[in-house]
Amino acid sequence: MDAQRRMLRLRAWRRGFREMDLLMGHFADAHVEAMPAAELVQFEQLLAAPDQDVFAWIIGLQPPPAEMDGSVLRQLRAFRDTAHTHWSPGGAA
Repeated sequence: MDAQRRMLRLRAWRRGFREMDLLMGHFADAHVEAMPAAELVQFEQLLAAPDQDVFAWIIGLQPPPAEMDGSVLRQLRAFRDTAHTHWSPGGAA
C-alpha cells in the first residue's frame, strides 16, 4: 500500500470522536486500498471536515453540502448500515 493510502487509514482511526474512529477506521481498512484516485480525494476531504459535521451527514441528521456529497459519502452511509454486524460480539469479523 502506498504512503497516501497508509496515511488516510491512520487519519481515519485517529479522529478524536470514538464513534467516528470506529466508523471511519473500519471503513478505511475495508475500502481505501481499492479506491481510485478520485475517491481518495473525496475521502481526504471528509477526513478534513469536522467530525460532528461528517457524523451528521453519515447518519442523516443533516444534508451534506453538495461538494461533500459524493460516492465516498454514499459508501460510508451504506457501510454504516452493515458495520454493526462486523463489530458486534456475534458479528462475522
